[in-house]
Amino acid sequence: MSKVAILGSGSWATALAKIVMTNEQEINWYIRRQEAIDAFVQTGQNPGYLSNAHFDTDRIFFSTDINKIISASDIMILAIPSPYVKQTTSKIRRSLRGKTIITAVKGMIPDENMIVTDYLAQKFGMTADQLAVIAGPCHAEEIALERLSYLTIGCADHAKGVEISSLLANDYVKTCVSDDVVGLEYSSVMKNIYAIAAGMCQSLRYGDNFQSVLIANAVQEIQRFVQAVNIGHRDINASGYLGDVLVTAYSKFSRNRQFGQMIGMGYSVKAAQLEMAMVAEGYYGTKCIHIANRSMHVNLPIVDAMYTILYEHQSPTIVIQELTKQLS
Repeated sequence: MSKVAILGSGSWATALAKIVMTNEQEINWYIRRQEAIDAFVQTGQNPGYLSNAHFDTDRIFFSTDINKIISASDIMILAIPSPYVKQTTSKIRRSLRGKTIITAVKGMIPDENMIVTDYLAQKFGMTADQLAVIAGPCHAEEIALERLSYLTIGCADHAKGVEISSLLANDYVKTCVSDDVVGLEYSSVMKNIYAIAAGMCQSLRYGDNFQSVLIANAVQEIQRFVQAVNIGHRDINASGYLGDVLVTAYSKFSRNRQFGQMIGMGYSVKAAQLEMAMVAEGYYGTKCIHIANRSMHVNLPIVDAMYTILYEHQSPTIVIQELTKQLS
């Protein structure tokens, strides 16, 4: 049997571990800090995240040594915030030959301006059939509560995708398989940008009517951009794309929406980040998509507006007001 590992210790990593342990007798788990592991073993729950998710820690091999975890595993689920992926993977010294990495990262590598699958392929020479992505509308908090959720597994190798979907399916998680790895990954990055915009507009007292127009235009932006990056057939209205945009833009669990609300209330970026104490992937994704689009010139007015506010420090009130003239 394949041995599965979780790389990361945040809320999404914890939720994915909970899912996998409904199908696997034992898992390996890389957590960076020993004190977090000690607290986890003592209490049976992650000390920092999803405190209502309980684990039988006798079925988990924890380690702060990522190479030990990789050596002991066949399948690794990478669930680390995008700003830290490069730093974390730089520690890998073991061969990844014959191993599979499933990225659950909903962001790009900031320094490299690359989606995670491209970065792993370039850095470690991994082939398309060794890589997969997890996409779709699925908040970690609802997984902890075992509320019905849906995931889309993107993988170039359909048989591998089916294997992974079985690993992540249970009574409260339904899965499907797609071969649109690049489209799903870019959509997962962009939906966080639009969630920031939705939160910002909420604080600026734009109502539900405008929010619906904002998100309708956001989905069109995703379709235009993804088609420019990777021409192919995809149903942008499927849950892996549209569903993920909706839940991230509207849910009370969305940290990107919360981040946007704070910016709309007048917080600086740094102040909002400090108060949240969690990574809002959309902040980094905004710059990455903006830079990537310099050579493609896709019409992305919402992304451009968010970049102007977050990186050029322009007034949200003025920028959003100008944005309203570009939407329909």
